[in-house]
Amino acid sequence: MTLADLDRSARSVGLALRGAFHPDPEDGAPEGTGTLVLLGPDEPRFWDVFTASQEYRDGQRHPLDRWSKRVAATVASPLNAKAIFPYDGPPYAPFLRWADRSGASWSSPVGLLVHSEAGLFISFRAALALPQQLDLPSPAQSLCPSCETRPCETACPVGALAPGKDYDVPACIAHIRSPEGASCRNGCLVRRACPVSARFGRREAQSAFHMRAFLGE
Repeated sequence: MTLADLDRSARSVGLALRGAFHPDPEDGAPEGTGTLVLLGPDEPRFWDVFTASQEYRDGQRHPLDRWSKRVAATVASPLNAKAIFPYDGPPYAPFLRWADRSGASWSSPVGLLVHSEAGLFISFRAALALPQQLDLPSPAQSLCPSCETRPCETACPVGALAPGKDYDVPACIAHIRSPEGASCRNGCLVRRACPVSARFGRREAQSAFHMRAFLGE
């Protein structure tokens, strides 16, 4: 088993490998974990897979979380791996720490997580704690220092996300719910402004789905 094998298995169900590392005791991984693997949506294919699923179509609450648990289990089971989810808690698993440890993500100028392939569209649906230590790739190099225009710094119309300040969630929500915030309903303008995000292929319908969940609609 290699990380490439695991990635192929994940992509067969609509997920993809988004980072991996060998955890230390202070990382909060389950005891006996040799490799902790982060899984996120395999975009843009993910949206078609998810919207065709029973969870999306049954009208019940939390369709994406339920879908994630089902498909992650199909990847974890043959590997004798434990599946961990960011929304199970409290206590909640330290996914941001794990993303940083993976060497595939880093902090953006506005504080949001950036991924080497997904940009500011990075999200994690599950982590797998494998008993064996798999060979790891070299850490990715942050692309932010070489970004000449840094559009993420000025993309938010109300400055809710900006360098040197905490995320102003109330200002963000108020703007999105206003007539002036209509364009934000199709996805956060800051996330969409990132040049890496623009190459990732995130579907607008998917971004709108997440925004409705963010607003509690």
